Amino acid sequence: MQAIALAFESFGESQSGTPLLILHGFFASARNWRSIAKQLAQQRQVFVLDMRNHGSSDHHVHMDYPAMAEDVRLFMDNQQIDTADIIGHSMGGKIAMWFALHYPQRLGKLIVVDISPVSYQHSFATTVAALKNLPLHELGNRKQAEQHLAALIPDLNYRQFLLQNLVFEAGQYSWRVNLDFFADNAANIVAFPAQLSAQIYPLPVLFLAGENSFYIRPDSIYQRFPNAEIKEIPGAGHWLHVDAPALFLQLVSAWLA
Repeated sequence: MQAIALAFESFGESQSGTPLLILHGFFASARNWRSIAKQLAQQRQVFVLDMRNHGSSDHHVHMDYPAMAEDVRLFMDNQQIDTADIIGHSMGGKIAMWFALHYPQRLGKLIVVDISPVSYQHSFATTVAALKNLPLHELGNRKQAEQHLAALIPDLNYRQFLLQNLVFEAGQYSWRVNLDFFADNAANIVAFPAQLSAQIYPLPVLFLAGENSFYIRPDSIYQRFPNAEIKEIPGAGHWLHVDAPALFLQLVSAWLA
């Protein structure tokens, strides 16, 4: 399994506290977590990673949770980090859970944001197809791109989130991400790899759930993380750190402390 040296952003100074890694979700990047990272960096160094095929990290034809967890391990080795606390959201939460199950000695405290160690039934096919069919050569501005996507992706906030991957270079628009790789690996992202039945992470883990989201499955969580604590953020959806940043930071800070 080939690990990739990940791009990252760093906040705060290296201190005596345990470093904190933040792992983003599918279609996201480190930039989506800058505000949260800056506030968490007052007491420790915070690294926000661009996972493979995202942000400024290299592209690779293969993308699944064992590979991406290996990328995190390589990042820690390269930064000479023996043990780190980890926050993972959505796809990043699955990476963090796989990391916990396979590299528990490298993990301090773990926070999993609105995801469970299960395979879901939804598909990214419509989203990826809509982005691939965007007529990049016809676009004069980002507003036009947003309007093109409206029929297939009606949620304005989600459209704007996805379009953060659209870049304007040398007089034309292009995708920062490789949409073919995303399409080929989307099934790996909604899944969670099969494991040995006895494989669990016995230490406490905080799972944060959005009240208006459906990704938290308590029974499946407790099977792998028997000492998990699940807390729900009222009024929040899947992007709890955006919907309720103050409460999100309060719960995260209390757990890390």
